[in-house]
Amino acid sequence: MKVLNIGSERTTYRVEISYSPLFEAALGIAAATYDQLHHTMEHPPAYWRQLLDELVPSVRQEVDYAKEHNTWKTLLQLLDLCPFTDLDSFLSYVSELSTEQLRYEALPYLGENMQEARRNAARGSKDDCAVLQEACRAHLFFESYIGHITSVDAEELRSHILRLMEGWYTSHIKPQEDVIARMLERDWSQKQAKLGKLSPEALVEYATGSSYLPEPAVTRVLLIPQAIYRPWTVQADADGTKIFYYPVADENLHDAVDPYQPPPSLVQALKALGDEHRLRMVKMLAEKDLSLQELTDQLSMAKSTVHHHLSMLRSAHLVETTGSRYRLRRHTLDKLPLVWDEFLDRSTS
Repeated sequence: MKVLNIGSERTTYRVEISYSPLFEAALGIAAATYDQLHHTMEHPPAYWRQLLDELVPSVRQEVDYAKEHNTWKTLLQLLDLCPFTDLDSFLSYVSELSTEQLRYEALPYLGENMQEARRNAARGSKDDCAVLQEACRAHLFFESYIGHITSVDAEELRSHILRLMEGWYTSHIKPQEDVIARMLERDWSQKQAKLGKLSPEALVEYATGSSYLPEPAVTRVLLIPQAIYRPWTVQADADGTKIFYYPVADENLHDAVDPYQPPPSLVQALKALGDEHRLRMVKMLAEKDLSLQELTDQLSMAKSTVHHHLSMLRSAHLVETTGSRYRLRRHTLDKLPLVWDEFLDRSTS
C-alpha cells in the first residue's frame, strides 16, 4: 500500500524547569502520609514518625485529614498553577480563589475530553462528578478524592489547605529554608544548563532516570526537583503538561560533599540487590517481562511479599512497569560500575 503523508511530522515536547521549597513542603506531607512507601524511601520510617511527632496538635490534625482524603494532591495541583515566590504569595492566592475555582483546581486533570465534566463537577453537578469517578476507577485514590472534593464544604477545604500548608512549612521548611533553596537551585542550575544541549527526551531521562516518549496531547514537560521523596519520581498531569517531581541528584544535596559518603542511589541499588529473592526476580525479568501473578507463581511466594520485593527494586530504578507487566531496566544495572568508579575515584583532598 502506498501512503501519501500530508500531515505534520511528529514533534516532541518542550521542557521547563522550576523549583521552590513550597513543593518540598507539599511532597513532604504526601510522603509522610504514605505509610506503605516508607520502607522504600531514603529516609527510614522513624524519620517520618519524627516529623509527625514534631507537629503541634492542630497541624497534626490537618495532616491526619490530608492522609484520610489525600488533600496533599490539592496542594500540588494549586502549586502547579504558577511559580509562587514564597509562602505568603501562595496563601494569598488560595485565600482569594472563588469557591468554584478552588474546587476546579483541586480536581485532577483527566484529559481534555474530561475538562467539561471537571468544570461542571466544580459547579456542583453530581452527574459529572460520577463521570470523573468512572474515568479513574482503576486509580489508587482518585475516585474517593474526587468524591471528597466535590462534596466537602469549599470553605472548609480552603481553611484546611491554608492551615496544612502554613503549619507544615513553618515547622519543617522555614527553619532550613535557605539550605533547601540552595540545594534546589543547584539542581535547577545543573538541569537548566542542559537545556539546548540535550534533546527534551534525553533531558527528562537525565533528570528522572526514566524515559518519557512524546504523547500527542502533551506539549510541555515540567521538571521540579525535590529531595524529600527520594529516590522516587512523582508524576502528575495538567492541561497539555506532564509534571515530574524528580529526585535531586546526589551531588547537589549538600553544599560540601563528603568524599566518603556513598551516593544514595548506589546504596539503594545495593540494598535492593542484596536479597536472594530479589536477585531471582532480576534474573527472571532479564529473560522476559512478567506480571505480578507470573512472578508469584514462579517464586511460590505470597503476592504481597512479591509486591514488596518489586517495590524495593522499583525504588532503586532497577525495575519499571509497562502496563500490568514488570520490566528490568538493564541500563540502570549497566550504570552501576560507573557509579562505583565515580565514588571510589572521588577526590579526598
